[in-house]
Amino acid sequence: MGFGVFIHRIDSIYDDSPADRYQFPAQYLSRVEACVGDWIVYYEPRKVAETRGYFAIAKVERVVSDPTEPGMFLALIEPGSYLDFASPVPFSDDDGVIERGVLNEDGRISGRAQAAVRPLSPSDFDRIIARGLDDRAPLLPRTDADLPPNGFREEQAPFAFEESRERVSYLSSRIVRDRVFRRIVLRAYDERCAISGLKLINGGGRAEVAAVHIQPVQANGPDIVGNGLALSGTAHWMFDRGLISLSDDLDVLISRHANDPDGVRAFINRSGRAIAPQRAFERPHPHFLRWHREHGFKQ
Repeated sequence: MGFGVFIHRIDSIYDDSPADRYQFPAQYLSRVEACVGDWIVYYEPRKVAETRGYFAIAKVERVVSDPTEPGMFLALIEPGSYLDFASPVPFSDDDGVIERGVLNEDGRISGRAQAAVRPLSPSDFDRIIARGLDDRAPLLPRTDADLPPNGFREEQAPFAFEESRERVSYLSSRIVRDRVFRRIVLRAYDERCAISGLKLINGGGRAEVAAVHIQPVQANGPDIVGNGLALSGTAHWMFDRGLISLSDDLDVLISRHANDPDGVRAFINRSGRAIAPQRAFERPHPHFLRWHREHGFKQ
């Protein structure tokens, strides 16, 4: 077992679905097999416009031949292991590259940085997730009043897992995952309820919306932004009870079981459609919307 980096881009020609599978050619088979049973980091190349850099982690469960395309293989992702980063990590910053393993003996970036699949050292993995899962940055702009008396914020101690079980425990923690999922979903929706369109901030500066899984965690729904919606308390209640759902085009569907359909319509924003994030990869994925219509919605 070992850590790895899998390159993925939103416009990939491969049949990838990061929370479920990663398609790759035979030339990378041994490298991917070395990651089975361990964690990998997804990376989007710098040449991609508005690249996310290192943007998520997942655990490789097994590798199988692709039944639909000869010569190709699939790395199947362990259900529930995928997690988008709260803060995507750039390839490099003022201190140099984040992934030190791509440097050659002279300290220059080597050809390893171009490999679609490459091994990742434990120290590089810990460095990346320390930044990626750091969710201390506020969703709302902070003011000087938010700073401690000396004017400086305390630096976060780097991740240092002494045992592999500590790392597994942390990355699998529902508390950690829920906190990170809330951040990425609320950021995608600008802290605005997707159904009503309202953006309500309480006196403490906290958005009065929840990050909701379209396909619930209990039903193997992944912690991916495409499986999330930002919903106010009322919208959340109706969505969970199957009184509303969404079409693939994000039209709001109202169940025949709703006892006040006119009141529900009045609650929905004027367009009659859910308000979607601007970036395509953050929008609700049809796969999860279909799951909710088939398993959660009371038609």
